[in-house]
Amino acid sequence: MASRDRREELLASLRRHEGPVVLVDNASSDGTVEAVRAELPHVDVLALPTNRGAAARTLGVERARTPYVAFADDDSWWAPGALGRVADLLDAAPRLALVNARVLVGPDERPDGISGVMARSALGTDDDLPGPSLLGFVACAAAVRRDAFLAAGGFDDVVVFPGEEERLAWDLAAAGRGLAYVDDLVVHHHPSPHRDAPSVRAAGIARSALLTAVMRRPWRVVARTALRTARTHPAALRAAVTSLPAALRARRPNPPAVEAGLRALAAAG
Repeated sequence: MASRDRREELLASLRRHEGPVVLVDNASSDGTVEAVRAELPHVDVLALPTNRGAAARTLGVERARTPYVAFADDDSWWAPGALGRVADLLDAAPRLALVNARVLVGPDERPDGISGVMARSALGTDDDLPGPSLLGFVACAAAVRRDAFLAAGGFDDVVVFPGEEERLAWDLAAAGRGLAYVDDLVVHHHPSPHRDAPSVRAAGIARSALLTAVMRRPWRVVARTALRTARTHPAALRAAVTSLPAALRARRPNPPAVEAGLRALAAAG
């Protein structure tokens, strides 16, 4: 779990987690680290001096010593028994590197729309996977095979947050690994009231999509993405420029099979 400046919500969600927990704190200034260490001493806390965004999760996976690692945000948690089921699935499917659970939102447990999209994935279900194949995922509802995650580079410092999942999903698939949606796994998500405004989040996702395209997509796709970003989120385009050199250094175009999958998903809407 990675967190920053959400002490009370974090403490509440941490009490719901099963098994060992690694918390990576992104330079909180609200006493998060001290509170967790005092109230929940079983939690392994890694306090960072600066905010690393989603890349903090990679540091947490490196710190973990289990073969499988489940992610959670400071406002989400896995349903009781779900992590045991995750381990069984990964044990049974050697190619499987990532499973994405169904997300239930808020106290009324409203199904998150993205779960339905994943359940209807145009990629179908491979014989050796426990559910529909994916080329993207929701980090707070995902569990990974640790060695596959690290071999794919984990979350990076180019795409900070949000939208950090795409490049990692594509790299796992490029390495021949499977990613699957499993509907009988459940994650609860009670969105924090201390979130960026929707417009700010949308701009962040647009920035991430452009940088991810630079790192992995054909140049024609990069051009279309840049034009769309300039039209819909010009501030995001300007923000992406500062990270463009790092994205270009990390550029390694997707193999044809991954690009074919992305086209199939785009065609399906």
